Amino acid sequence: MKTKERKNEWKGWYILALLFVVAMFNYLDRTMLSTMRGSIISSIPMTEAQFGLLLTVFSWVYGIFCPIAGFLADRFKKSYMIIGSLFVWSSVTMLTGYVSTYQELFATRALMGVSEAFFIPAALSMIMDCHKRPSLAIGILLSGEMIGESLGFLGGRIAEHHSWNVAFHIFGWIGIAYAVLLIFTLKEPVSVLFKREEKEKPEASKAGIGTTLRALFSKPSFFYLLFIFLLPGIVSWMLLGWLPTYYQEQFHLSQSDAGEYATAYLYPASIIGLILGGFLTDKWQKTYPYARIVMPIIGFSVAAPCVFMIGYAHILWQAVALLMVYGFARMFIDNNLMPILCMVIDGRHRATGFGIINMFAVFTGGLSAYVAGALRDAHISLSTIFQYASLGLVLCVLLLFLVKRSVKKIETGNK
Repeated sequence: MKTKERKNEWKGWYILALLFVVAMFNYLDRTMLSTMRGSIISSIPMTEAQFGLLLTVFSWVYGIFCPIAGFLADRFKKSYMIIGSLFVWSSVTMLTGYVSTYQELFATRALMGVSEAFFIPAALSMIMDCHKRPSLAIGILLSGEMIGESLGFLGGRIAEHHSWNVAFHIFGWIGIAYAVLLIFTLKEPVSVLFKREEKEKPEASKAGIGTTLRALFSKPSFFYLLFIFLLPGIVSWMLLGWLPTYYQEQFHLSQSDAGEYATAYLYPASIIGLILGGFLTDKWQKTYPYARIVMPIIGFSVAAPCVFMIGYAHILWQAVALLMVYGFARMFIDNNLMPILCMVIDGRHRATGFGIINMFAVFTGGLSAYVAGALRDAHISLSTIFQYASLGLVLCVLLLFLVKRSVKKIETGNK
C-alpha cells in the first residue's frame, strides 16, 4: 500500500512539472504583445486607444469563457482540455505572426482569450485530484504563471533585434510541439476523494448548467469566496497598472527605474509567498483542519496594513519593503482558494466554481485600473487610492471567518 501511495505521489509531482511549463507559456504568450508595442504600431498603424483595446479584448473574452471552461472541465477529461487549450492558443500565437491588419490582430487576441481560458480551471482541478499537498502544488503552478509573465520581455527583445513576427512564430511553434508531447505524457489522474463522492451522488456529475449554478449560488460561502478572491484582485490590478507611476511621482524616479522597482522586487516576493505559504499550509493542515482558511486570514492581516502604509513611505526602500511583504503575504489566498472551495461545495463542481470566481475577478480587476485613473483625474493621489483599496483586504479577513464558520456547520451536518 505504501509503495502504491508513493508511486501516486510521484505521479502527482510529475503531472505538476508538466503543467508548470504550460502555465509559463500561458502567461508568456499573452504578455508578449504589451512588450513590443512600438514595433507593432510601426508595422500596423493604430492609435494608442486601439492598442489598449487589443489588451482589453483578451481580458473580456478570457473572463467570459472561464465559467464555460470550468463547466466542461468538470465533465470531460481535464488532460484533453489542457492539451487542447495549449495547442489552440499556441496555434493562434503562431498565426499572430502572419497578421497584417489591425482587424486580424484584434481577432487573434480574442481567439487567444477563448483558448487560454480553458487551461487554469482544468489544471487546478487536476491538481486537486492528484495531490495530497494541494496548496504547495497550486503555489508552484501559479509561480509558473508569474515566471512566464516576467519572461514576456523576451518578445520585446526579439522584436527589437529581429521583428515582432518572429517572436510569435518562435513561441507559437514551441507551444505546439509541447502540446504534441503532452498527448503522450500527460495522463488523467484518478482521484479517490471525488470518486467516492460520485458513488454517493452519481447524478451530480451529470448535472446541467442550471443545476450546477443553483448548487453553487445556493451556498452563502460561495459568495464569500467570490468576494475574497475579487477584492485582493482589485488591489493587485491597481498596483500592476499604477505602481510605476507611484514610484515616479513619489520618489522622482525615471520611467525605466520605476518599472524596475515595480516588478523586480514584488514578483520574487510573491513567488516565495506562493511556494512557502503553500508548504506551511499543507504542513499545518495535518494538525489543524482549518489551516487552509486561517493562512489567508494571516496573509490579509499582514498585507492590508502594508498597502495602507505605502502612503506614509517617504524613503524608497520603505515602500519597496512594504510592497515585498504585501506580495509575499497576499499570495496565501491564491494557493488556497481551490482547496477552500472544495471544502464548501460539491467537489465535482469545483472547476465551474473557480471559473465563475475567476471571471468576476478578471472583470473587476480590469475595471479597477480604470477607476484608479479616473480618481487621479479627480486629483486624488495614488497613496490615498491605495489606502482605500487596502480596506478590501480587511473585509476579506472578516469574510474568511464566515467561511470557517460555514465549513464547521458542514462538518457538523455530515456527522
